[in-house]
Amino acid sequence: MLTFLLVVHALIAASLVGVILMQRSEGGGLASSGNPAGLMSARGAADFLTRTTAILATIFVVLSITLAALATMQKSPTRIDTSLAHSTPAPVSAPAAAPAAPAPAPADNSAVPLAH
Repeated sequence: MLTFLLVVHALIAASLVGVILMQRSEGGGLASSGNPAGLMSARGAADFLTRTTAILATIFVVLSITLAALATMQKSPTRIDTSLAHSTPAPVSAPAAAPAAPAPAPADNSAVPLAH
């Protein structure tokens, strides 16, 4: 069901992009530099591409919300694997290293910052 809805959602998104790109650019947009009377004309409101865009956008939003709701639903209860919590950890051994030569002690306490 989820896969089918995802395919339908992708088809609606592609057709929405296609319908938007087919529309004629009239100038205005967000800058509103176009003719404001053209927005309220009968021809502008009843344009086929405008109506198709509104319908596809509505279907796209409703389907997006539906897919989001379906994605959050748990189909089956999940169980946390606790088998590692009861086992004893493996002993950690320090890596074998060659013994380091001791650092030579200073002749006076001048090298020790807090000696004074």
